[in-house]
Amino acid sequence: MLAKLLQEAKSVVVFTGAGMSTESGLPDFRSSDGLWQQTNPQRIASVAALNDNVEQFFEFYRTRVQGVTGCEPHKGHHILAKWQAEGIIDTIITQNVDGFHTAANSSDVLELHGTLRTVHCQSCQKEYSNMMYEKRAYYCTCGGTLRPSVVLFGEMLDHSVVLQSVKQSESADVFIVLGSSLSVSPANQFPLLAYKHGATLVIINEEETPYDHLAALVVRNEKIGDFLVRIDNELHS
Repeated sequence: MLAKLLQEAKSVVVFTGAGMSTESGLPDFRSSDGLWQQTNPQRIASVAALNDNVEQFFEFYRTRVQGVTGCEPHKGHHILAKWQAEGIIDTIITQNVDGFHTAANSSDVLELHGTLRTVHCQSCQKEYSNMMYEKRAYYCTCGGTLRPSVVLFGEMLDHSVVLQSVKQSESADVFIVLGSSLSVSPANQFPLLAYKHGATLVIINEEETPYDHLAALVVRNEKIGDFLVRIDNELHS
C-alpha cells in the first residue's frame, strides 16, 4: 500500500522521532526508563543549567556528543536519503538532534530541535565542530561559552524551521511518521495539520499514538529500518 502511495504522490513528507535514533543505538530520553524519568532536565539541559550549573551542563552534553559520534545512521536513514535523491520523498522533519539524516546525505532536513553535530558561541555565535566538546574545549576564542546547537529546555524552537515545517505539512499528499509517539508539542501538530489538509497519514511506531485512528496505515511490529528496506524493494522490483 505504501509503495503505491509513494509512486502516486506529488509531495511526501517524512517526520522522524526518537524511534528512528534508537535503532542506531542512541537512548530515548523520554521513554518510561529514559534519563528524564530519573533526572530533571532543567538541572542539566536547560538555559538555567548553562548559566548556573555549567560544569554539569558541559559534562552531560559531552556525553551526548560522544554518543552521537560513537553511532552511525542505520539503513533506514540511508534509504530516506536515497528516496530524496530519486524524488520519491521531499522533506524530512525531525525531532532528533543526532544529525544522522544529514550524515546519510539527506538534503532537505528540518531539524526542529537543532543538532549535536555543531556547537556555537553563546556570545559571538561563531560555530565549531562538536569535537570541541570531545576535547573539553568549552570556550570560544572570544572568551564566550560554547554550547551545543540544540534547543535547550526553556528555549523556543527556531521560528523559521517551524514555519517551513508547517508549510511542508500543509502541502503534503502523504505524511509518514517514523518512530514518534506524537506526544511532544508543537511537533505533534504537523501530522495532524497534514491530515486536515488532505494528506494520507502513515504511522510506523512501536507504541500506539494519539493519531493512529486517523492513519490509513499503522505499523507497530517491525523495525523502521527493516520496514523501509521492504518498501524500497517493492518500489524497485
